[in-house]
Amino acid sequence: MQLHIITPQYVVFEGEVDSVTVPGMGGEFQMLNNHAAVVSSLDKGTVKIKVHSKSTIDYEGLSGHLKQSPANEFIYLFDINGGVVEMNHNVVTILAN
Repeated sequence: MQLHIITPQYVVFEGEVDSVTVPGMGGEFQMLNNHAAVVSSLDKGTVKIKVHSKSTIDYEGLSGHLKQSPANEFIYLFDINGGVVEMNHNVVTILAN
């Protein structure tokens, strides 16, 4: 699925991901490929992006933390102060503060 994270200043992340977990107003929730369409407000917290090692995304210049799990997956953590997320047709767009 495709993920776009956009702030008022710049585009933070664009790429193919395996999953994305966001801090929803009612609690954290995860979206995977073929997830039902959703629009939700986001609370202050951390967006967790799971990207398979086969992906070719340039992580240089991103203002977050990148970790490699024992399963050879890359987990990118990005802190937000709130925002909105939309998931539709395997495209996730996060408008973050």
